[in-house]
Parts: sequence; structure tokens; C-alpha cells
Amino acid sequence: MAALYLVRHGQASFGSQNYDQLSDLGLQQAQHLGRWWAERDMQVSRVVTGSLLRHQQTAEACLASMLQQSADVLDKSAWQVDAGFNEYNHHEVLARHVPEFDDPAAVKHFLMHTPNGKQAFQEIFAQAVLRWISGQHDHDYSETWLAFRSRCVAALEQQLLIKDEAKNIVIFTSGGTISALCQHVLGFPDLRFGELNWSLVNSAVTRFHLQANSEGSKYRPALAYLNNFSHLEVLNNPKAITYV
Repeated sequence: MAALYLVRHGQASFGSQNYDQLSDLGLQQAQHLGRWWAERDMQVSRVVTGSLLRHQQTAEACLASMLQQSADVLDKSAWQVDAGFNEYNHHEVLARHVPEFDDPAAVKHFLMHTPNGKQAFQEIFAQAVLRWISGQHDHDYSETWLAFRSRCVAALEQQLLIKDEAKNIVIFTSGGTISALCQHVLGFPDLRFGELNWSLVNSAVTRFHLQANSEGSKYRPALAYLNNFSHLEVLNNPKAITYV
């Protein structure tokens, strides 16, 4: 049975001027995934990335680690890049709710000087996402929630229409995109989107089984597992497990 793997990017540079850049730990997380797959003889037949730098850095680090143990990984020139798998503009979503957080330095200051800063920030960000999802302030955003979800689903549908011999399709993307696609497949309410999004671990893997439908026109995805980060758990190092 064909399978589609959605990989969340490794830890990015949260709180810096350029979030779209893997940290050293983020690169290591992607490398751990590559070695984990190589040890299990994972065969990758199609690679797709979003157009963001952190997506492509994660793919490069992961597949380079696989290549050290397997010659069957696709060359980068064969990868597909589809901006439909890009993340929503989380910076804009946050800043529309808390304008002073338009400056990443203000976010960093908040985290460092607020008691239980990470938890407090998570609560603020959750409210920002709810504001975005509500549809009551669509004019404030360059991409509405409905437009974002439709974009992600359209990118997935495009992959499901490709008829080739691909058995394991790997898509390197972001947590919001994965959450939107899980909502599409499972049909849970919009308000659960943020809850799932926040729980996804950097470099974790979500797998869909691809089942041929009765018309044979495209595959139908069915969730096999969600947010698997076994490649990090085996390290016995809690600091290797991150969420940003």
C-alpha cells in the first residue's frame, strides 16, 4: 500500500529576526529522522517540500543522513517544491492579536521576563489563532483561515492525483499545514486546529495510507499515525523534543 508521510520541520529560530532558519538542534532532529528511517530500510520514492527554507533544510539534513546508508534516496534535483504546503503566517496572526509582538525582540523579552513565560505565550498564541479562525476579522489577514486550509488541501489533492509507482511519498512541511490536512481527513471542528498544531513535535512524522478509491481517479488518504517522534524519544534526552 502506498503511504504519504508529512514531516514537520526541525526546530526553527523562534524569537530571532528570521524564524525561517533551522537551529543547530533542528538540523540534528532532521538527521536523527534520516538515520531512523535508514535503519528501518525506509525507501523514499517521491520527495516534496514547501518553499520555505526550514522545509528544505529539514529535507536536506534528513535525506543526507539516509543517503549515508542507502543509495536509493532521490537526488535533490528530482524533488518537487510546492508552496501550497507552506505554513500560515503565524507572525501576522500573533501580531494582529497583540500588536507589540510584531517585533520578535518583544516576544523574546516576554518569554524571558514573564513568569511561566512559555505557558503564558502559548495561551496568548492560542487566542490569536482563535481570532484568525473565527472569520470575524478576515480583513486583518493577508490569508484567511479558510484560504489557508483550502490551499493546503489543494496541494494534497494534487499529490493524490499523480499516478506513478511511488510507494512512499515524503512531504516536508509545517505544523499548521499538517494540522489542517489532518482536519481535512478526520473532519474535526475548526476550533481543534490550534490544539493539534501546538502539540506537533519538530521533525515528527504523520503518516497517511493511500487507498485507491472506487473510481480509480485518485488516492484516498486514511490516517495511520500522527505526530510520531520515536526517533527523538530513543535518545533519552528531553531537550531533543521541541515544539517551535
